[in-house]
Amino acid sequence: MNKEQLSRTIKRMTHEIIERNQNLNDIVFVGILKKGYPIAEMLKDHLKRFQDVDAPLFKIDIQAYRDDVEQTIKQPPSQGLDIKDKVVILVDDVLYTGRSVRAAMDALSDHGRPKEIQLAILIDRGHRELPIRADYIGKNIPTSKLEKVLVDMEHMNVYIEDK
Repeated sequence: MNKEQLSRTIKRMTHEIIERNQNLNDIVFVGILKKGYPIAEMLKDHLKRFQDVDAPLFKIDIQAYRDDVEQTIKQPPSQGLDIKDKVVILVDDVLYTGRSVRAAMDALSDHGRPKEIQLAILIDRGHRELPIRADYIGKNIPTSKLEKVLVDMEHMNVYIEDK
Protein backbone atom coordinates (compact mmCIF):
# COMPACT_ATOMS: atom_id res chain seq x y z
CA MET A 1 0.00 0.00 0.00
CA ASN A 2 1.31 3.41 -0.87
CA LYS A 3 0.59 6.70 0.91
CA GLU A 4 -2.60 7.45 -1.06
CA GLN A 5 -4.02 3.94 -0.57
CA LEU A 6 -3.18 4.00 3.14
CA SER A 7 -4.82 7.40 3.62
CA ARG A 8 -7.95 6.33 1.73
CA THR A 9 -8.14 3.10 3.77
CA ILE A 10 -7.99 4.92 7.11
CA LYS A 11 -10.68 7.39 5.96
CA ARG A 12 -12.92 4.45 4.99
CA MET A 13 -12.34 2.81 8.37
CA THR A 14 -13.37 6.07 10.06
CA HIS A 15 -16.62 6.13 8.07
CA GLU A 16 -17.29 2.52 9.13
CA ILE A 17 -16.77 3.52 12.77
CA ILE A 18 -19.22 6.43 12.31
CA GLU A 19 -21.84 4.16 10.71
CA ARG A 20 -21.61 1.50 13.40
CA ASN A 21 -21.71 3.71 16.50
CA GLN A 22 -24.85 5.69 17.29
CA ASN A 23 -23.33 7.81 20.06
CA LEU A 24 -19.92 8.95 18.84
CA ASN A 25 -19.35 10.80 22.13
CA ASP A 26 -18.92 7.42 23.87
CA ILE A 27 -15.89 6.51 21.73
CA VAL A 28 -12.39 6.30 23.17
CA PHE A 29 -9.48 5.39 20.89
CA VAL A 30 -6.73 3.24 22.40
CA GLY A 31 -3.68 2.63 20.23
CA ILE A 32 -1.38 -0.29 20.96
CA LEU A 33 2.21 0.91 21.18
CA LYS A 34 4.15 1.34 18.96
CA LYS A 35 2.45 1.06 15.59
CA GLY A 36 -1.22 1.09 16.56
CA TYR A 37 -1.03 4.51 18.19
CA PRO A 38 -0.29 6.56 15.02
CA ILE A 39 -3.18 4.82 13.25
CA ALA A 40 -5.45 5.62 16.21
CA GLU A 41 -4.33 9.27 15.94
CA MET A 42 -5.36 9.34 12.29
CA LEU A 43 -8.75 7.76 13.03
CA LYS A 44 -9.32 10.31 15.81
CA ASP A 45 -8.37 13.20 13.49
CA HIS A 46 -10.72 11.97 10.76
CA LEU A 47 -13.58 11.54 13.27
CA LYS A 48 -13.03 15.16 14.36
CA ARG A 49 -12.96 16.34 10.74
CA PHE A 50 -15.94 14.28 9.51
CA GLN A 51 -18.28 14.56 12.53
CA ASP A 52 -16.76 17.27 14.76
CA VAL A 53 -16.35 14.74 17.58
CA ASP A 54 -13.12 15.01 19.56
CA ALA A 55 -12.78 11.49 20.99
CA PRO A 56 -10.17 10.86 23.69
CA LEU A 57 -7.02 9.08 22.55
CA PHE A 58 -4.75 6.95 24.70
CA LYS A 59 -1.78 4.70 24.13
CA ILE A 60 -1.41 1.34 25.79
CA ASP A 61 1.78 -0.61 26.39
CA ILE A 62 1.06 -4.34 26.35
CA GLN A 63 4.54 -5.69 27.12
CA ALA A 64 3.66 -6.59 30.71
CA TYR A 65 0.69 -8.62 29.46
CA ARG A 66 2.40 -10.67 26.74
CA ASP A 67 2.31 -14.42 27.30
CA ASP A 68 5.26 -14.97 24.98
CA VAL A 69 7.74 -12.81 26.91
CA GLU A 70 9.58 -14.73 29.61
CA GLN A 71 11.10 -11.84 31.54
CA THR A 72 9.07 -10.01 34.14
CA ILE A 73 8.14 -6.52 33.01
CA LYS A 74 6.78 -4.00 35.44
CA GLN A 75 3.30 -2.79 34.57
CA PRO A 76 3.38 0.79 33.22
CA PRO A 77 1.34 3.57 34.89
CA SER A 78 -2.27 4.00 33.78
CA GLN A 79 -1.72 7.36 31.98
CA GLY A 80 -5.21 8.51 32.96
CA LEU A 81 -6.92 5.91 30.80
CA ASP A 82 -10.65 6.16 31.55
CA ILE A 83 -12.72 3.56 29.71
CA LYS A 84 -15.56 2.92 32.15
CA ASP A 85 -18.86 2.69 30.22
CA LYS A 86 -17.12 3.82 27.00
CA VAL A 87 -16.89 2.22 23.56
CA VAL A 88 -13.19 1.47 23.27
CA ILE A 89 -11.82 1.24 19.77
CA LEU A 90 -8.62 -0.72 20.17
CA VAL A 91 -6.25 0.00 17.27
CA ASP A 92 -3.24 -1.92 15.97
CA ASP A 93 -1.36 -2.15 12.70
CA VAL A 94 -1.29 -5.88 11.87
CA LEU A 95 -3.49 -8.71 13.14
CA TYR A 96 -1.59 -11.99 12.98
CA THR A 97 -1.86 -14.59 15.77
CA GLY A 98 -4.14 -12.46 17.97
CA ARG A 99 -1.78 -12.52 20.96
CA SER A 100 -1.14 -8.75 20.95
CA VAL A 101 -4.87 -8.05 20.95
CA ARG A 102 -5.43 -10.50 23.81
CA ALA A 103 -2.66 -8.81 25.79
CA ALA A 104 -4.22 -5.40 25.07
CA MET A 105 -7.63 -6.56 26.29
CA ASP A 106 -6.01 -7.86 29.48
CA ALA A 107 -4.31 -4.48 29.93
CA LEU A 108 -7.59 -2.63 29.33
CA SER A 109 -9.32 -4.67 32.03
CA ASP A 110 -6.99 -3.06 34.59
CA HIS A 111 -8.51 0.34 33.71
CA GLY A 112 -12.18 -0.41 34.20
CA ARG A 113 -15.01 -2.07 32.36
CA PRO A 114 -15.85 -0.56 28.99
CA LYS A 115 -19.34 -0.70 27.51
CA GLU A 116 -17.81 -2.41 24.47
CA ILE A 117 -14.44 -3.08 22.85
CA GLN A 118 -14.20 -2.83 19.07
CA LEU A 119 -11.04 -3.76 17.18
CA ALA A 120 -9.66 -1.69 14.30
CA ILE A 121 -6.80 -3.27 12.38
CA LEU A 122 -5.02 -1.79 9.39
CA ILE A 123 -3.86 -5.16 7.98
CA ASP A 124 -5.30 -8.62 8.67
CA ARG A 125 -2.81 -11.22 7.50
CA GLY A 126 -4.49 -14.36 8.86
CA HIS A 127 -2.83 -17.25 10.76
CA ARG A 128 -4.81 -16.69 13.98
CA GLU A 129 -3.91 -18.72 17.07
CA LEU A 130 -6.71 -17.22 19.18
CA PRO A 131 -10.39 -16.68 18.32
CA ILE A 132 -10.03 -12.95 17.68
CA ARG A 133 -11.49 -11.00 14.76
CA ALA A 134 -11.43 -7.34 13.88
CA ASP A 135 -14.52 -5.14 13.60
CA TYR A 136 -12.77 -2.76 11.19
CA ILE A 137 -10.19 -4.05 8.74
CA GLY A 138 -8.25 -1.79 6.42
CA LYS A 139 -7.08 -4.56 4.13
CA ASN A 140 -6.83 -8.35 4.17
CA ILE A 141 -3.42 -9.48 2.93
CA PRO A 142 -3.04 -13.26 2.79
CA THR A 143 0.54 -14.17 3.70
CA SER A 144 2.62 -17.22 4.41
CA LYS A 145 4.12 -17.70 7.84
CA LEU A 146 7.51 -17.05 6.23
CA GLU A 147 6.51 -13.50 5.32
CA LYS A 148 6.22 -10.42 7.49
CA VAL A 149 3.90 -7.46 6.93
CA LEU A 150 5.59 -4.16 7.75
CA VAL A 151 3.66 -0.95 8.30
CA ASP A 152 5.85 2.14 7.98
CA MET A 153 3.80 5.03 9.35
CA GLU A 154 6.69 7.47 8.94
CA HIS A 155 6.73 6.99 5.17
CA MET A 156 3.04 5.97 5.01
CA ASN A 157 3.37 2.63 3.27
CA VAL A 158 2.82 -1.09 3.84
CA TYR A 159 4.95 -3.83 2.37
CA ILE A 160 5.68 -7.55 2.71
CA GLU A 161 9.15 -8.91 3.39
CA ASP A 162 10.49 -12.44 3.72
CA LYS A 163 11.58 -13.40 7.25
